[in-house]
Amino acid sequence: MSTPVRRVPGRLIAPEPGWTTAADVVVVGSGIAGLTAALRLRGQVEKILVVTKDVLAAGSTQWAQGGIAAALGPGDTPEEHEQDTLVAGAGACDREAVRVLVNEGPDAVRELIALGTNFDHDPDGELSLTREGGHHRDRIAHAGGDATGAEIQRALIAAIEQAPEIEVVQHALAVDLLLAEDGGVAGLTLHVMGEGQRDGVGAVHCRAVVLASGGLGQVFSQTTNPAVSTGDGMAVALRAGAVLRDLEFVQFHPTVMYLGPDSHGQQPLISEAVRGEGAFLVDFEGNRFMQGEHELADLAPRDVVAKAIMRRMIETGQQHMWLDARHLGREFWERRFPTILATARSHGVDPVTDLIPVAPACHYASGGVRTDLWGRSNVPGLYATGEVACSGVHGANRLASNSLLEGLVFSRRIADVLPGELRPLLPPAPDTRTPGLVPGGLRRELEEIMTTRVGVLRNATGLADATGLLDKLAGVTAEVVDQESWETTNLLTISTALADAATLREETRGSHWREDFPERDDVRFSGHFDVVMDDGTTTLELSS
Repeated sequence: MSTPVRRVPGRLIAPEPGWTTAADVVVVGSGIAGLTAALRLRGQVEKILVVTKDVLAAGSTQWAQGGIAAALGPGDTPEEHEQDTLVAGAGACDREAVRVLVNEGPDAVRELIALGTNFDHDPDGELSLTREGGHHRDRIAHAGGDATGAEIQRALIAAIEQAPEIEVVQHALAVDLLLAEDGGVAGLTLHVMGEGQRDGVGAVHCRAVVLASGGLGQVFSQTTNPAVSTGDGMAVALRAGAVLRDLEFVQFHPTVMYLGPDSHGQQPLISEAVRGEGAFLVDFEGNRFMQGEHELADLAPRDVVAKAIMRRMIETGQQHMWLDARHLGREFWERRFPTILATARSHGVDPVTDLIPVAPACHYASGGVRTDLWGRSNVPGLYATGEVACSGVHGANRLASNSLLEGLVFSRRIADVLPGELRPLLPPAPDTRTPGLVPGGLRRELEEIMTTRVGVLRNATGLADATGLLDKLAGVTAEVVDQESWETTNLLTISTALADAATLREETRGSHWREDFPERDDVRFSGHFDVVMDDGTTTLELSS
């Protein structure tokens, strides 16, 4: 198996830090993973600094509609939750990590409730639980009908605001990690936006960094991810020597509202919970095409549904399929899915009376910074949690509503071990990595390359075209140093590694769909593709 070697910047071109500060722990990201880690660490370390690229509430957590999965209902068990997770993961999950998730999940959710999160309850006062694709039990706790993430984010921010020992820096982009002589964490450089490119760049010297910066959705032209999801944390970690794992397993949510062929950027998600409440997919002839595709039909795991939609789109030449939820009724829609209802209506579709046009779009990165069961990366002092991490729980395809739970559970575990593993405050070593930067103006072209050739449906020809075009983009040097160029360079770094991993994995598994290799191959590809970088040179290897 040939291993591609690519050249991307070893570090980002940036002005020398114009200011410095210090902290014990820096948490990069302010979603459920980052804020949980910060809150759990208070009282155990002296100074915690939370940095976020936008405002505290701007990440992916607030957009989570369906809910958070845990074995909280009568008759449900962690073992059943584990089995559903393993099936969805298509043979690529770390079973030990899954057991951690499902066994510690219920207590973690109860802690969220104690923190002030107002989940929905039924008329008898019991926690209201619903079902989503791949689950054989009602185990999805939700809030505000379809505003679970926003409610969790609200509760966490309220707790952060009552924690004076946690300092928050908003509108701050993590540029690169600072490394000590031993190769471990010594700090990171930040650009505080609005301060000017030169004046805004500074250095935080610290004893540990927790990456909780979210995913890579903006690699593709249509995604459910917010604009801040440009793969920064993964790229920062890779340049510092961390291993990235399973990047080819990008989940495309099957039911994203189709806004037309020219739509770009973040797209409206139609939560899987809508199908959990009885909605179903139909084609342009009104046929329910998920019948016979899977035992759970419209509630099959996401990769199964996404592939079925794509197949029907290809067969019929249509650019989308339809979701029929008209039978749920106005009162139910207004009570259970008020946010989705309002969003759809804002785009001229009323789900009470209209079919909803849907098509798959990039939703979640199952891969990321390789970690152990306690969130540790292979770089001393660097931890990762949430979507930026690859803890092993999702395998080749994340089970619905396990994402919020993963960030919650593994952030708690990081806080359990990190205080006892704090490194000394070490000076950064001279940075000999080769600097580089590509122009921010290349971003739209990059996204189109990835969408058309490395999207839902992949093949050798398209992937070869993609890697060739990405190599050409890597050869263009930016003339202006700015945030757009930093983000685009991060996107290019991650796109290159993702496309290479997708090329090498000559099989179809979970969310990775090769039309030229349509079968799963456990003999050749039961392991993981790990990406490593040495001063801008990336290589991949298949590991167990």
